[in-house]
Parts: sequence; structure tokens; C-alpha cells
Amino acid sequence: MKSVTTFTITELANEFVVTTRTIRFYEDQMLLAPTREGQNRIYSKRDRVRLKLILRSKRLGFSLGEIKELFDLYDSVQAGKAPHAQFLKILSSKRTQLEEMKKDIEAMLSDIVMLEAQSKRA
Repeated sequence: MKSVTTFTITELANEFVVTTRTIRFYEDQMLLAPTREGQNRIYSKRDRVRLKLILRSKRLGFSLGEIKELFDLYDSVQAGKAPHAQFLKILSSKRTQLEEMKKDIEAMLSDIVMLEAQSKRA
């Protein structure tokens, strides 16, 4: 019986509406690290969370290199191999970048609402 804390590649692909090929590509890029049972890949909760973060980060315009850098640095901090300050600095920079993107999105949405209102009046 399969534990509820593990997932198959098909389960993840269906949940996140991506192809199994996409998930295998992220594996090749060393962003995911499933265990193996014979030919089957077994994904952990950690892999599931990482896949969610990868997909969200990609939608926000982050490159796979940037995502991998964050994952690697986080893993190093957790293992006590990298200074926490460096990780926090990178996170702060990413937060600032996302806040700027949020402002741009809010401004664009406001412009769209205004244009829609003008079009309805015309």
C-alpha cells in the first residue's frame, strides 16, 4: 500500500496540469530528486512543494537557473554549509523584485478597468 506522503509522476502531472515530460525535465535540471522503486519514480512531499514553487516561479518570470540557485542555497543553509545571511539577502532581493512586479500588475489592471469603462460608455 502506497503511503499518502509520496506521489507518482502521473499524480503530480495531473495535479499541476503539466506533462510527465516536464517533470522529468525538472529532474534532469536537478530541481527534483525522486527516489526509485525499480523503474518507478517516487516523489516526496518535498518534491511536490518544489514542483509547486518551480511552476509558480516560472509564471512570475524566474529562470530555472534562478530557481535552482535558491533551492541549492536553501539546501546549503539547512545543511549548515552556507551562511544564512546570504540566503536572506537573495530572498530579500527576490521579494523586492516581486513587489515591483505586483505594483506593475496592479497599475496595468487599473488601466484595463479604466479602458473597459471608457469602452462601455462609448
